[in-house]
Amino acid sequence: MKSLGINWFIEGRIDFEHKKYILLDYLQEINRHFDKSRLYPNLTDLIFHYNNLLSFKENKNSLQQAFPQRLTQVEIAAVKLTYQKIVEDDNSLKEIEQIIAYAMGQMDPAIKTGKEIYDFVERHLNIETVGVVPLIPYHGYFSLRNGSESGHFVYEYQITLFEGKDDKYRGINTRFVDMYKSSLTHTPEWIKSDLIRRYRHLPNPAVYHVESDISFPMEQTLLPVAKKSLVKYISQVA
Repeated sequence: MKSLGINWFIEGRIDFEHKKYILLDYLQEINRHFDKSRLYPNLTDLIFHYNNLLSFKENKNSLQQAFPQRLTQVEIAAVKLTYQKIVEDDNSLKEIEQIIAYAMGQMDPAIKTGKEIYDFVERHLNIETVGVVPLIPYHGYFSLRNGSESGHFVYEYQITLFEGKDDKYRGINTRFVDMYKSSLTHTPEWIKSDLIRRYRHLPNPAVYHVESDISFPMEQTLLPVAKKSLVKYISQVA
C-alpha cells in the first residue's frame, strides 16, 4: 500500500496544493482497499496519521509527546529543528495549519468508513468456548472459519497485559498451527482433542471456535478482527 511519511505535512516543500495531492493519492488507495473490505494495515495506518496530526495541532511546543509511537530520538531532533524553522516563518506556519485542517477533514470520513466495516465484520462473528475452559484462559488455541470456506484455521494464542500511559491494555500474540478441512468428523471438539494429543506443551488448553457467516479477506480483515474480538470475549468471561 502507498504510505505517508510520519512527518509528511511538514517535510519538503510546504505548499497546500502539493500536500493536498499527496494526501488524496494516499486516501484514494485506502478507500480502494476499504471497497474490498480490506481493513488492515490500512485502518491502523490511517488512524495513526490522524492522531499525529491531532497531536501536532495540540502540542506544537512538545513534539516528543506529539509523536510517541514511531519516532527515534534522532528523528525527534530533526522534527524539532524543522519546527524551529517553521515558527520563524509565519506564512509557513499558517500553511501547515491549513494542511492539517484539510487533512483531518478528509481522513475523518475514511476512518468512519473503516470503523463501519470493522463493526460489520464483528457483528458477523460468533465465538464459542470448546469444552471446559481452564481457570486461566489466556493461553490456548482458537479455530477460525471464514464463511462457507471449507477449512478451520487453527492458531495458538497468548494474551498479554501491558500498561499504557493512562491505562492497562490486553494484546494478543498468535501463531498459525494447522488447517483442518471441514467435515462431519472435524468438529471443534475433535479438533481440540487432536491438538491436545499432538502438542503436549499445553495439556489443558483453552480452546475457542470463531466463525464468520460471511467470507472476508482472511489476513487483512477476518483474522485481525477475530483476534481483537477474542481478546474482548475472554476479558469479559474470565
